[in-house]
Amino acid sequence: MTRCPKCDTELDLDEDEVEEGEIVPCTECDAELEVTQTHPIHLIVISDDEDEDEDDDEADSVVGKEIEEDDEDDEDEEETLDDEAEEDEE
Repeated sequence: MTRCPKCDTELDLDEDEVEEGEIVPCTECDAELEVTQTHPIHLIVISDDEDEDEDDDEADSVVGKEIEEDDEDDEDEEETLDDEAEEDEE
């Protein structure tokens, strides 16, 4: 019998029915587990609900900052191009 590496709950997984790289949920703690080996089955925790919520919040704030920075860079580039065009006309 295979156990969840996070909460130690017994999981009913059959070696012949899972594949390496497959993601399976823990029935007790809802952690997402990746099958890294099939004979015998070995699992690693790749995420759980609490970590996922925190990661989503952090990712949203980082993405927002990157977008703002990109907009500023675009404005600077446009000003530089406008200046160069004016110089060329003279």
